[in-house]
Amino acid sequence: MIPRIHPLFSPLLAAWLLSTLYAEALDPAKLSEIRPAMEKAIASKQAAGIVTLVMEQGRVVHHEAVGMADIRKKLPMEKDALFWIASMTKSVNAAAIMVLVDEGKLSLDAPASQWLPELGKVKLANGHPPAKPITLRMLLSHTAGIAFPPRKATDGAVSLKSYVSTLVRAPLAFEPGSNYEYGFGPTVSGRILELVSGMKYEEFLQKRLFAPLGMKDTQFNPDDAHRARIARTYKLDEDTKELTPGYNPFVTSDSSVTHMVEPSGGLFSTASDMGRFYAMIANGGSLEGVHILSEAAIKDMTSPVKTDGKMQPYASGWQVNSLSQKACSMMPVGSFGHGGAFATNGWIDPERKIVTVFMVQNVLVPDSGKPKDAFQHIVMESAGVSIPAALPKVPAAPKTAQ
Repeated sequence: MIPRIHPLFSPLLAAWLLSTLYAEALDPAKLSEIRPAMEKAIASKQAAGIVTLVMEQGRVVHHEAVGMADIRKKLPMEKDALFWIASMTKSVNAAAIMVLVDEGKLSLDAPASQWLPELGKVKLANGHPPAKPITLRMLLSHTAGIAFPPRKATDGAVSLKSYVSTLVRAPLAFEPGSNYEYGFGPTVSGRILELVSGMKYEEFLQKRLFAPLGMKDTQFNPDDAHRARIARTYKLDEDTKELTPGYNPFVTSDSSVTHMVEPSGGLFSTASDMGRFYAMIANGGSLEGVHILSEAAIKDMTSPVKTDGKMQPYASGWQVNSLSQKACSMMPVGSFGHGGAFATNGWIDPERKIVTVFMVQNVLVPDSGKPKDAFQHIVMESAGVSIPAALPKVPAAPKTAQ
């Protein structure tokens, strides 16, 4: 005889059973193939060390570290290693902007000059004002015409306010909304966030995103304790074909020397922290009872933009896989995320609420993308998803773009 369950307990039992089923949706036996695949990549000198993380329905179902964080010092890679995540920062920046959109303090499609008056004075290369005003959506999606700035010795030393002032004084590369060019529009949006919130950029992110989500290791300028956990950057020596230390412009000489807060690519983080951020997005804006964004805000910022009727592989701070173009070849159509200049990557399959985080620190290492592809391929196979290989892959952003 089956025991009778009190009606008050049946919803709790149902929720428990459902969560158990979700936790087992990804095949653990298949996920166990990730580690040997990453070890193979390290043996092939595609990386010195790698941290991989997979979450489903807000739960960690895989988290491993392989290889070395520092070859010379013989320091093994640890799961809590800190990485410069570069352009993965753009998605965090977009989420911060959407917090203020949800509060009615910002709008993606209103002229952004109402918050940053200098944007009302921008000119095209011919000296004429643009036909359309620049919006936050254009800034976040690289369709504003903000040209990629030339590198200067003062980069990283000035304030966000001063740097943005320089960016918006340069001639626009094209009419706002007419084209796509990967650049520093997100940096301009970060300055707008400061002006509207009345807070320093890094303080807003800490208060409204990092602290509520338990992202305890994510920051722009790591302190001494965190600096000790930064994975060494590596390049492949073109003569010896050995991995050797590479230059990372965001790792300063010591913790007292800080780099400018950079909304386009300045954050350091861990796989765990970024997993929590992506899990919040995948879960419709909340994680473990903490509400950050509305579902409408998430849908808006992850919807691909169009320029002159052409769909782009980019949304507002997020790369997107569409039917016509894939920014992340091993993930399904409709998924989104972002990569970083030193081969890091975070990606979300919203349909299955699967999150993949791939952490490495490579610069000028051939085949840097192969371990990430192998990792994501295994994850999708573990979910029973077959990814067609016929769609074209979108070229990666320039290494200098962060």
